[in-house]
Amino acid sequence: MTFGICNLSVVPVRMEPSDKAEMGSQLLFGDSFTIESKSPDQKWVYVEIAFDGYRGWIDFKQYKEISREYFDELNSLPAPFCKDLIGLVKNQRRFIPILMGSIVPFYHNGIIDLGNDRSEFQGELHYARHTKDYANIERIAKQYLGAPYLWGGKCHFGIDCSGFVQQVYKMCGYKLPRDSWNQAECGAIVNFDHHSPGDLAYFSSPQGKVVHVGIILNYSQI
Repeated sequence: MTFGICNLSVVPVRMEPSDKAEMGSQLLFGDSFTIESKSPDQKWVYVEIAFDGYRGWIDFKQYKEISREYFDELNSLPAPFCKDLIGLVKNQRRFIPILMGSIVPFYHNGIIDLGNDRSEFQGELHYARHTKDYANIERIAKQYLGAPYLWGGKCHFGIDCSGFVQQVYKMCGYKLPRDSWNQAECGAIVNFDHHSPGDLAYFSSPQGKVVHVGIILNYSQI
């Protein structure tokens, strides 16, 4: 099995091996994955993202191959996230702007290790702690105000409902699936009349399929 890590700001994860195919999700800098297969022309790789198990196709030029040892260690240790809207990773060859919520792998004294490629990180770090602190959830959620809607998006330059929820709760120490219908299967069901700030509200189609999700805030403070 082969392993990879996203070494660019953001990479589209497509449903088919084509630039014209639907984007189902995105990789942000520092996201790692296993490579399940390659397209017949070898220009696309089919990946499973370590964080949430989401699968899709990425361009073969848009990742860095890593060892199994690096992959296992990265996913066994808590890694900080970029807290700024835009941080910076740079070395003597290049610099990469990275977005809020991106993983900063193996950070130590301003240096990160991206598969034996050492670079300097400039920006503020956020260490996720599993907490039920509503104020923290609200603070992170409101940082996405003004981000445009983008199907499959997970960042400030374009984000969808389930990507937004997943990113907010990731930075609060929770692992949620990528899609809203999968997220709805997690946690406990609460009657809407008894909801609390920070709960998730799901919306269904006339056919009963969950198609949208949002974070419930304290309306008196909006």
